Amino acid sequence: MRYTMADRLRARSRQLGMTAGRVAELAGVNRSFVYDIMRGRSENPSLEKLDLISEALNVERNWLLHGIGGVDGESPIMEDPMGVFVSISSVQVSASMGGGNLVSDEVENGEPYHFQRSWILHDLKADPNNLRIMHVEGDSMMPTLHSGDVVLVDLSKRLPTPPGIFVLFDGIGLVAKRLEHIPNHDPPKVRVISDNTFYTPYERTADEVNIIGRIRWFAREI
Repeated sequence: MRYTMADRLRARSRQLGMTAGRVAELAGVNRSFVYDIMRGRSENPSLEKLDLISEALNVERNWLLHGIGGVDGESPIMEDPMGVFVSISSVQVSASMGGGNLVSDEVENGEPYHFQRSWILHDLKADPNNLRIMHVEGDSMMPTLHSGDVVLVDLSKRLPTPPGIFVLFDGIGLVAKRLEHIPNHDPPKVRVISDNTFYTPYERTADEVNIIGRIRWFAREI
């Protein structure tokens, strides 16, 4: 069963013998704020107020939001750990930010990465089956992306509208570049941009640009 923030707030309040009004009183927030969450009318509440409710209930805010985090005493809900996280496949091929790396015909899967399912579905509004983890190399997207960064690519997003950073095949290998649609051209044209100003932007027709997917997230070691 998939539990919501409303389910967790109601369950914790019942466990502690608190009414919605009592929770609001202890937290110092309006009753309507608590009632709206409990009734499922507020899916993106103020985090500042949610912190106050978490303190009143002796739970961590992330537990209320996602079911992950500390609860003082026994949790009133036993979350399904398989439902909380989703596995995203990692492909062992790099998207170059320069000349492009050769891409083999059969891409070998690497170790998967795990993300909160709620973040994938509600924040990214993405289908986990369309997501892949890749690494980037080179310096053409500096300072936005550094060589060695991990990127999350949405394979279903293959149109450069709105503009963004994409992984594309340049005829030699995969490259990470910023793309933007150039309006009022027939055939349609796309501008290919490197954030590093050392590299000159260039234009291609839409048919000449083989977009693999849009980069939605990145991470790096420090």
